[in-house]
Amino acid sequence: MGSMRVVVCGGGVIGAATAYFLAKAGAEPIVIERTAVACGASGKSGGFLALDWCDGSPLQPLARRSFALHRQLAEAMPERWGYRPVTTLHLQHDARRSPANDQPTGLPAWLDSATIPTQRLGTPETTAVIHPAAFTRGLLEAAREAGASLVDATVTDLARRSDGSVSGVVAGGESISADAVVIAMGPWSNLLTTLDLPPVHALEGSSLVFRLEDGPTEPVAFFVDYLGADGTHDSPEVVARSDGTVYVSGLSAQPPLPADPGHVAPQPATADRLLAMVRAFAPGLASSPVLARQACFRPVMRDGLPLLGPVPDAPGAFVATGHSVWGMLNAPATGELVADLVLGKSPGIDPAPFAVDRRGLG
Repeated sequence: MGSMRVVVCGGGVIGAATAYFLAKAGAEPIVIERTAVACGASGKSGGFLALDWCDGSPLQPLARRSFALHRQLAEAMPERWGYRPVTTLHLQHDARRSPANDQPTGLPAWLDSATIPTQRLGTPETTAVIHPAAFTRGLLEAAREAGASLVDATVTDLARRSDGSVSGVVAGGESISADAVVIAMGPWSNLLTTLDLPPVHALEGSSLVFRLEDGPTEPVAFFVDYLGADGTHDSPEVVARSDGTVYVSGLSAQPPLPADPGHVAPQPATADRLLAMVRAFAPGLASSPVLARQACFRPVMRDGLPLLGPVPDAPGAFVATGHSVWGMLNAPATGELVADLVLGKSPGIDPAPFAVDRRGLG
């Protein structure tokens, strides 16, 4: 008997992590991606990781296991995706007052002197950052080294046996047989209308990526409490990466989800507003070259928890989506958990809080 053949629909970080753990367990994963690996939120998120920020919620065991796996993966495959422990601070900038602050803060020089630290949120032991696109591609590359394959095609339907169980997918007009199928298509997971899944909502986030001309800055991440001169209140996130780039995100919205991930584009007015904020709280950063103005859609379930596990009434079908802002953090433990469920192993984390048929998702 050969190894178990598993089709993984989606080349984002959740699909890549699932394929990695399936391949390491001896299965034969086939990842099908229609646009490009890491083309969505997996390539355009902040890549911020936290050990304990999900404590007290059903995500706690998943997040803690995943934070540990991130460190293990980075040690096993060093320097492939810029894993970087960081100090994480809460900052405040009030553009209405902008008081002079001549006291040294120990913060990067590209921040405005009126941008002041108010709280330490994490240490290098409890927070870290990665480059999300490099992590997704690196994990998928490692999966392929372990026996996974990547197919460029659009999955349009599931193939079923007469008893309703799933026997593969229809992709690119061809049938691809499999012992199991994992749907990991982020906010596009509902596109397979023949699979009865609860609604996966799409939350848009906008971001800018700057390149510091002096090279990498201090290993820091910031969550900024920004009060605009016009009385607006925003909370941008700032992540300093090991490659000399700085990522700034904020301004969530819920516009219609484009049918094709390749058609996601930032709204110029939103990008301009985000840049105006950066000019106020980090003028030295705003004067640096802008490498990317981008937007992405994150998958969100009604109760805020991911959707993980077998799909009722479709034996052989599994789903892994709905991670909201914690997809990059929770990808490794999600991949490990879903791989265990697909392979019939007893998972180390209780999947019940993330079950497809849990209450309150309609």
